[in-house]
Amino acid sequence: MPKPYPQEFREDVVRVARNRGPGVTVEQVAADFGVHAMTLWKWMRRADIEEGTKPGTTGQESAELRDARRRIKLLEQENEVLRRAAAYLSQAHLPKRIYPLVKELAVDGVPVTVTCRVLKLARQPYYRWLERPVTDAEFEQAARANALFDAHLEDPEFGYRFLVDEARAAGLTMADRTAWRICRDNRWWSLFGKKRGRMKRAGPPVHDDLVQRDFNAAGPNRLWLADIAEHPTAEGKLYLCAIKDVFSRRIVGYSIDARMKSSLAVAALDNAVARRDGVAGCVLHTDRGSQFRSRKFVRALDDHRMIGSIGRVGAAGDNAAMESFFSLLQKNVLDRRTWATRLELRIAIVTWIEKTYHRRRRQTALCRLTPVEYETVMTTSALQAA
Repeated sequence: MPKPYPQEFREDVVRVARNRGPGVTVEQVAADFGVHAMTLWKWMRRADIEEGTKPGTTGQESAELRDARRRIKLLEQENEVLRRAAAYLSQAHLPKRIYPLVKELAVDGVPVTVTCRVLKLARQPYYRWLERPVTDAEFEQAARANALFDAHLEDPEFGYRFLVDEARAAGLTMADRTAWRICRDNRWWSLFGKKRGRMKRAGPPVHDDLVQRDFNAAGPNRLWLADIAEHPTAEGKLYLCAIKDVFSRRIVGYSIDARMKSSLAVAALDNAVARRDGVAGCVLHTDRGSQFRSRKFVRALDDHRMIGSIGRVGAAGDNAAMESFFSLLQKNVLDRRTWATRLELRIAIVTWIEKTYHRRRRQTALCRLTPVEYETVMTTSALQAA
């Protein structure tokens, strides 16, 4: 069963179909974007329902119905928690310990999350109690932290080396590195520590550079490149995050938004994975932008079982193959005219990518084929050879 198209891609195709020029049919727009004409008609009808121009149940109404059912079930669970808690605590012969009640409710089907929220309990202590008491190592760690904190509270100008000496004198032995880690985690710094500079530096890399400027791939979904570009309009800047397959030079996924946040990069990655099969083990190479170093993006890579790669600071050549695509986009679309609205520029970008770059622009490195033609020819040949 083929994968569903990403929602952002559907919306872009509908925008292009609605803003098509005179004499251009919906079937032609569908062919330019590589979708079936009937599918595009369905997307347009769904868009009309969502906008209220045609009768029908909108996606928001369906979501509200599901959310209402979920809330009703949640309220029933919370009511059961309160009822059982009142009955449990009213029995004088039982010790007033709440954790056994949480365990009983979990056995009866009430999630631990719901019970802890209603009774205002933290879940982690409950799970520690459920498994076993506090370990000796945790108790020793807490004692060390208390000794360091007491020394820091008494003399705030002491650094961690002096604090560890005071802790040792109090009978708590530990290595200097251990004391430094505890002080770092709790931010117990000396008052006379070094002043932090105001100049922002590039953040540390979250991955190694696995590409080393070797932009070659033996097959699809082996090496992807990603980057973010921006362009001004009369309404403000518009940001594009695009992901390119080195094998066929096809833009396998992209996302467009008015703000350059980590969610922009995550959306582009999710859209690319939704349209491709067999991405596990694929290397995704980026620059050292904060969006690609964010926890959300790294977590998305792990969820898709992909491998991250990151270039150096200020070295544009480390991602030159992606920079070349944005250079073409700049010359062919962005700098051709001034753009009044973000929607106008968005339609122009997706139309150029899907219609011109993918299906009409032949490239010398691809044996004078377009990216779509090259993928079709090479993957078919590989299947026949196998």
